[in-house]
Amino acid sequence: MNHWYRMALAVVWCIASLPAAAFPTKSVRVINASAAGGIADIVMRPLNEELSKRWGQPVVMENRPGASFNIGARECASAPADGYTFCILHDAPFTQNPSLFKKLPFDPETSFTPITNLFFVTQTLGVNAALGAKSLDDLARVAKQKPGTLSYSAPGLGQMQFIENYFNRDRGTDIVRVPFKGGGPAVNDVLSGSTPITFLGLGNLYAHLESGTVLGLVIDGGERSSLFPHIPTLREIGYKGDVTQTFFGLYAPAGVPREIVQMIHDTVAAIVNDPGFKNRVFVKNGLEAAIGQPDAFAAFLREQRQIAERLVKASGMEPQ
Repeated sequence: MNHWYRMALAVVWCIASLPAAAFPTKSVRVINASAAGGIADIVMRPLNEELSKRWGQPVVMENRPGASFNIGARECASAPADGYTFCILHDAPFTQNPSLFKKLPFDPETSFTPITNLFFVTQTLGVNAALGAKSLDDLARVAKQKPGTLSYSAPGLGQMQFIENYFNRDRGTDIVRVPFKGGGPAVNDVLSGSTPITFLGLGNLYAHLESGTVLGLVIDGGERSSLFPHIPTLREIGYKGDVTQTFFGLYAPAGVPREIVQMIHDTVAAIVNDPGFKNRVFVKNGLEAAIGQPDAFAAFLREQRQIAERLVKASGMEPQ
């Protein structure tokens, strides 16, 4: 009896060990809650190529933008918990959206398994050069000449609050917020002039800042960007409000075996920490790589959610 019992235990142990050892044996799906052409696309496409090489399986991206990233987050949360679907998500579904929406189609605390923070985004307040605003003072002057007609987009609550506080409240302007649809559409709207102001990642605006079709007026990083050292930081201009850096992370649906989550994390970390890959994909796009262990990332998310809750309360915004 003991002999057969030991054999049965050995079989069960082997079966339990199979998922991580054999993973992946088929195509892997990565859900991107941002629109095509955005900063998440810029990072994930080369990352997916490297993952595919290392795993020997296709890694396929699906863009599911909309509803402040909630559509893609819902798709990720409802996917099978087998490791064959994971997602790249903006921080909004985990930080500000719980305070901005009365009801979410997922629970930011229990519907996901955090894999790793991927990167922080250094964002710039960029304006269409045709506006004729080469400084923050210029932008305030132009906005006062066109009350209620200038619009802006911003993916993060901190960046939105900068425009609402620094311009609309303190300088008496009336710059109108439009819903953020993703980095790609936001760039197109700036270039077309339909929404000529945006607070967007340097990676999204890099080519246009270089060409001069978009002018960068201020960035939200802790120090000036080496890519555009002439653009001052929010702190340098004397802004005292809360500044929350936007970040993108990798997540799996709740219930994915821990060994698979760790294996995805370790593979991603090895790719991102390669100096050539990091420089080509992150540094040259104004991004700060931020790989961390799953448990540390989960704790960081809880901390950021509390900060966002305070920001929403201070802003007076009501959940929609």
